[in-house]
Amino acid sequence: MVDTEASHESEDNSDVGVRLKLVRKIYGISQRELARRAGVTNAAISFIEQGRVSPSIGSLEKILGSVPMSLADFFSLQFVEPGQVFFRAREMPDIGNGRVRCQLLGGHRAGRSMSILRKVFPVGQDSASSLSIVDGEVGGIVVAGELEVTVGTDSALLKVGDGYYFSGRRPHRFCNRGQSDCIVVSATTPLSPPLMQPSPRAEA
Repeated sequence: MVDTEASHESEDNSDVGVRLKLVRKIYGISQRELARRAGVTNAAISFIEQGRVSPSIGSLEKILGSVPMSLADFFSLQFVEPGQVFFRAREMPDIGNGRVRCQLLGGHRAGRSMSILRKVFPVGQDSASSLSIVDGEVGGIVVAGELEVTVGTDSALLKVGDGYYFSGRRPHRFCNRGQSDCIVVSATTPLSPPLMQPSPRAEA
C-alpha cells in the first residue's frame, strides 16, 4: 500500500503523475510491471498517474527505487519542451557555400546551442579553396561515399562509418575525390561564423 499525503494542490499531484508516467515510458514498462517491482498495487500507480493521490516522499522513493531513479533525477525531468521537436528534410535550410549542400537541423529553433548538419559533397568538390579555421569543435561521420579530410598536416580518406573530431582552430578542408556524392552528418559547437573566410576559387 502506498502512503499518501493530503494535498490541496491538484496541479502538484498531476505533475508527479505526469512525471511517473514519463518514467515508465523511458524504461518501457507497464503500470502493472512498475507496481510489481515496487511491491504496491496496480491501482496505486494508476491513481498517482491520474493525479488522484499524492504519494509520500518515502513511497515515491520506494517506487522510483524499483526502476531505479533518484528523486533528484525524477523532479528534474523535462517533460514539456517548447518549440518544434521533429524536422522534415524540406524544413532544414541550406546554409552551404555553393560548393557543398549543407542542411541545418532546427535552423529556426530559438536558443539553439549547437549545429547539426547534413552535408552533401558532389563528386570532385571540396569545402573550400584553402584551409579553413573556425571556433569550437568539429565532428562528423561519413554515411555515404568517401571523403578526404585534411586537418593541419594530417590527411585521411574516410569511408562509410568512419568519422572525424578535432578542434576547429586547426586548419582543415574536406574533399570528395570519389566516384559518387559523399554525405556526411556532422556537428559543430559553439555557434560561430568562420574566423578566416576562404577566398573564392575560379570556376573552370
